[in-house]
Order: sequence, then C-alpha cells, then structure tokens
Amino acid sequence: MDAIKTEGLTKYYGKDRGIENLDLAVEQGEFFGFIGPNGAGKSTTLRTLLGLIAPTAGRATVLGKDVGRQATAILRDVGYLPSETVFYPGMKVRDVLKFSADLRGLDCSAEAARLCERLQLDPTARVDALSYGNRKKVGIVCALQAAPALLILDEPTGGLDPLMQREFFTILRERNQSGTTVFLSSHVLSEVQRNCTRAAAIRAGRIIACDRVEDLVSSGARRVTIHGSVDLSGLEGIRDRKDTEGAVSFLYNGGMDDLLKTLAQGKVSDLSVSEPDLEELFLHFYEGGEAV
Repeated sequence: MDAIKTEGLTKYYGKDRGIENLDLAVEQGEFFGFIGPNGAGKSTTLRTLLGLIAPTAGRATVLGKDVGRQATAILRDVGYLPSETVFYPGMKVRDVLKFSADLRGLDCSAEAARLCERLQLDPTARVDALSYGNRKKVGIVCALQAAPALLILDEPTGGLDPLMQREFFTILRERNQSGTTVFLSSHVLSEVQRNCTRAAAIRAGRIIACDRVEDLVSSGARRVTIHGSVDLSGLEGIRDRKDTEGAVSFLYNGGMDDLLKTLAQGKVSDLSVSEPDLEELFLHFYEGGEAV
C-alpha cells in the first residue's frame, strides 16, 4: 500500500490555479522530497492530502484512506507540520504539547520531553514569547511526539539555526529508519538532496519531474566551466550562464559532440565538466516557460 497516492488531483480557488492533475505515489517507508518555489502548489497539495481543503477534481488516499471521506482518520494517523505555526496565546509550551496529544487521546509526555531536550526547547516557556524558530520547534514536537506512521512537513526548517536543522534531520532519519514515511515539502534543495531518496518537482501546480534524487542529479545536464576564449553563440542547450574574467560557466544539456566541436574552434586553456547539484537542476527545471 502506498502511503500517499493521488490521481488527477486538482484544486482551484475560483478561477485561480492551485494544483492541476497531480499523479503521485509515495511508498510506505520512503523519505520523499516535494520541491518547488513559493506559489508552485506545495502547500495546497499538502492541505488537500490532509482533507483540510476539498479538491476540485481527482482523488487521493493517505495511508489507504480517502481524503474526502476519511479526513478525520487521516489527521489522527499523520503528524503534520504547517509552514506557519500558530498557537493559542498565553499557553505554555507543555500545555500546547499536552493539548495536541489529548486530541489524539494519547499520553505523549515522555516522548515530548525527549524531543524538547534534543531540540533545546523550554517546555515552561510561554508560546507567545517565543522566537519564530522556537515556535517552529513546538510545531515539530507536536507533529512527532505521537510517533505517527506518516510525517507531512511543510517547509519545516524555517527559523531553525544550522545546529538545530542538523539535529532535526537526525531525528527524521531515525524515524524513517524505524519505518516512518516522511513527506518533506521544501524549497531548500540541499535538504532534499542530503536526506531524501526520491523527489518530485512541482511548477505552476503541475508535477514536472519525479525520480530518485540521484537520478534527478544525473539527468544528463552537466555543469561546464571553460577558461579561455570560445564563441558559444551558436551552441544550443545552454542554461544559467555565468561569465567571469577569463572564464565562462553554464549548465548544458546539449550534445557533447556539438560542445567539443565548438570548443575546438576557440582557445581553451582549461575545461571542467561535472554533474550539477540539485540546486542547479532546480534552475534547469524552471528555466523559461516549460520544463527542460
């Protein structure tokens, strides 16, 4: 059984596009990345999967449950971290954590205490006095303390300092190794590349790429850096060109024969060709009006 399965999932806000015809499958036990810029449809997808908003068309299941008919059961079995965490003012952190656990009918006090210690979160602090990063930690503990089978995380590291980000992903990897499915929505490509096994890229409400992260990185595009003097005006397949004194660097998905013929017509003192990282491929996917 897939942890998440969508077929033609579509959401419109009046005439405005949210997501269109999303076909996606996330296997149980995966650490899956969902990447795209702000406004691409990531949060709309997550809220639709959780039954927080109703789809316009298509269907989706989460842990085998229909998002339209079994939304309450889905929310009981999923740990969800929204991109923005908001709490009732005047409550202490420990009260928020207990309230979240009580909604599930569970006693999560022991696990909540362990998570607070690891994330350096003071459970006696008042939530309305917390920094943005510490409010995000409260949301993380709320999502993780019940040890759900599926974690759906929307831009989870905003506001966390680098040390806390590292500890957070250590916790996620531990959960994933014990069988928890992690669905990570992010525009921080390095997070996805370091932690996820598969990823889907969304642009303007549509999935434009879905594959293993290592295969996305080795999709055929190359980062080419040339030192010397070469006329590249007739070479097709160049993206993200960067010119510096005496050198030019670009992302290239054209034929290598064409590249070598062009280089042979110029004066090249040094050349490097390497695989791009996911950050560069993100630009490659979103260049211009079409996926490339």
